[in-house]
Amino acid sequence: MAAAGTASAATGSATVSVLHGVPDLAVDVYANGSELVPDFAPGTLTDPQQLPAGSYDLAVYPAGADPATTQPAIRADDVQVPVGADVTVVAHLDAAGAPTLTPFVNTPADLAAGQAELTVRHVAAAPAVDVRAGGQPVLTGLSNPGEASATVPAGTVSADVVLAGTDQVALGPAEVSLEEGAETIVYAWGSAQAANLALATQVVRGGGSAPGGVPAGEAGLAEGGWPAWTAGAGALAVGGALALTLSARRSRAAA
Repeated sequence: MAAAGTASAATGSATVSVLHGVPDLAVDVYANGSELVPDFAPGTLTDPQQLPAGSYDLAVYPAGADPATTQPAIRADDVQVPVGADVTVVAHLDAAGAPTLTPFVNTPADLAAGQAELTVRHVAAAPAVDVRAGGQPVLTGLSNPGEASATVPAGTVSADVVLAGTDQVALGPAEVSLEEGAETIVYAWGSAQAANLALATQVVRGGGSAPGGVPAGEAGLAEGGWPAWTAGAGALAVGGALALTLSARRSRAAA
């Protein structure tokens, strides 16, 4: 991911990663008019990069499109990236199935020896969900585009996602490795109606993040194929200011 255009004046830098969570569309991501991520495939999470802190206009185009003659599929202007923040910007479907951009600030907790932090971010066109680890609910009532975190013992757990208040499995089970002292972030993305829900994971440590993407159709997490993404690009533009703050939108629970 190359450094994009010139951000508005700010002192210092921020760590920025980008997750592509819109099914069935390879895209190019632009920031302030410069290409940030080319030919970006669904389910992919970029390496974290240091970018100047400041204000960014973000735009997502179908891969290979000419921004001079093409309307962006998704757009968000005046995204504020604070100095020193670790940010993941997610292109995903909202609860109604329309593409949108949501920035999340990654804030690993101070953890005791032997403990890990599990964060789940709901960025799928799907109802509210509960997250279970080892068959027991650890995060409940999570809706798009929300996130929630829990402190749990480090190690490998079998996790699944169920419809809120039920035992109906929407995703998983999947083996999730929870690293001691780190924040492991699990993203649920895709569309329940199109039966292409999938997971992507990211690990954030005190000094940075080590990302990994899981495309739909792998790890036994997806059902069926991806349908065509047929909505017109012009109708999908998302305008207005999208501000980042250092207060993460999350609830915490101790397991």
